Amino acid sequence: MAEKVLVLAEVRDGELRNVSFETIAAGRKIAGDNEVVALLCGDQVSDFSERLIHHGADRVLLAEHSDLKNYTTDAYKQVILQVLDEESPDALLIPHTSPGKDVAPRIAAKLNSGMVSDAVDLEVAGDEVIFTRPIYSGKAFEKQSVTSGLLFATLRPNNIQPLEEDPSRSGETSQVSVELKDLRTVVKEVVKKTSGGVDLAEANVIIAGGRGVKSEEGFKPLYELADVLGGAVGASRGACDAEYCDYSLQIGQTGKVVTPDLYIAVGISGAIQHLAGMSNSKVIVAINKDAEAPIFDVADYSLTGDLFDIVPLLTEEFKKEMAGA
Repeated sequence: MAEKVLVLAEVRDGELRNVSFETIAAGRKIAGDNEVVALLCGDQVSDFSERLIHHGADRVLLAEHSDLKNYTTDAYKQVILQVLDEESPDALLIPHTSPGKDVAPRIAAKLNSGMVSDAVDLEVAGDEVIFTRPIYSGKAFEKQSVTSGLLFATLRPNNIQPLEEDPSRSGETSQVSVELKDLRTVVKEVVKKTSGGVDLAEANVIIAGGRGVKSEEGFKPLYELADVLGGAVGASRGACDAEYCDYSLQIGQTGKVVTPDLYIAVGISGAIQHLAGMSNSKVIVAINKDAEAPIFDVADYSLTGDLFDIVPLLTEEFKKEMAGA
């Protein structure tokens, strides 16, 4: 068991991301009864410290600075390295999100440390922590462990179950003295192309459209179904290339990798590049008029027919079910 585990919590759009709780749960599993310390970077983020403690952190370190409001490589790297030097943890866990994927290898390189990337599970066997991570675009899995030095890993969102929130837990919150030097990048403003809604990377339900939706207008039924199910809308690269939607919705080998509880693929043929981004979803439903579409090979439930008939019917049926629940 590690005596001290440092985990990086993450705030996005003024909200604490669920992957923060997942990472704490992983840290708790590694630390056992020992200490789990959460590091939270941002601007005016002290209100989130209590929730991190309620979800399993023993201490919360707040690194607050106006230049930390939006992620930049230099700023976050400096803060994490500073805290690692001050805290000397046995393990460091970082969410495998866009910021995490950017900063983690830079930290590893600076420390000359090994790192397990994109872990979807972990188990503790005596003094050894064994991580499971996908390889070959999700077609196989491998086990990895860190044999010496800092136990360092990034964790894919939506794979590790967070601990139940316990309002009775108490812990210490303290400020980190932040000294940011020689920042090469400062974010002044973030302009989004997509509308607000459920974060695609953390969504439990995803409705994804492909070339079969035929147009930007064809995505409207998908958004309606997503609204009913409290989910997010994604897309294949083909739909993005055809300019039916923005590339921020792209799921696949060159887009986002998602693992929702329910993935509904609408008008998606099932190219291997797309399957690499969603094949580990817990339940996959495929809707396609081509009965030979490769997507049916990985689907748990298959619906053959015109998506413009099927999706509105599903939306109406789910509305009835949700109303009667």
